[in-house]
Amino acid sequence: MSKKLEGRVAVITGANSGIGLATARQFVAEGAHVFITGRRQGELDEAVRQIGKHVTGVPGDVANLGDLDRLFANAGFLALAPLGSIGEEHFDRLFTINVKGLLFTVQKALPLFMTGGPIILNASVASIKGVEACSVYSASRAAVRSLARCGRRS
Repeated sequence: MSKKLEGRVAVITGANSGIGLATARQFVAEGAHVFITGRRQGELDEAVRQIGKHVTGVPGDVANLGDLDRLFANAGFLALAPLGSIGEEHFDRLFTINVKGLLFTVQKALPLFMTGGPIILNASVASIKGVEACSVYSASRAAVRSLARCGRRS
């Protein structure tokens, strides 16, 4: 039986838990070798152990542009703050991780796509649906959705 991702390599940031970990598991099941990243070494090691084979863990934080030499894909950070109580630090943290980190991660990865291939950006249903106390998070995910729609390279 042929696997859809046989011989492919995927890099998934923030893959030590949640949707990133689930995506990494699925990609390995479909035949890819997956490089996963995360900020916390212990959780990253546990994710590698859970996935088992065809996976490499690389520690990194997409909010740190210096780490992007080792990271390529998407990451996310969710923090609740109701409208009216949002501070600059909250806004900056969410947009730095979810938008700036993602954008520069993709740009770092582009030279590796000499023969083409997909770059999959995970956003969230929050990008199109209002979620209480998540306006900044939702806005950051809408930005990811927009980048995915507008980001074709010729």
